[in-house]
Amino acid sequence: MPKIPRILLRIVANKYLLAFVIFFVWMTFLDDHNFISLFQDQQKLHKLKADKAYYEHKIESDRRKLKELQTDSQNLEKFAREQYLMKKKNEDIFIIEEK
Repeated sequence: MPKIPRILLRIVANKYLLAFVIFFVWMTFLDDHNFISLFQDQQKLHKLKADKAYYEHKIESDRRKLKELQTDSQNLEKFAREQYLMKKKNEDIFIIEEK
């Protein structure tokens, strides 16, 4: 029976193992830049990059639409009628809503 506590004592008394365990606990849970917050920051970074790509695509799409509206008066009239329900003086507009 005394062999097991002696082996356990030798393992715990090993200064390299003890230093590694302390370092691991410190880096995993206690440090400001621990592994858990590092993982969370990487997840946030991935989401922000995806958002950036989406908004860059949206900006490019809006620029094309703006250029199209500035160059063609028929497209401008169509846009005004569809988006802002504008009409000419002597016409009626009927709005059909789909359910």
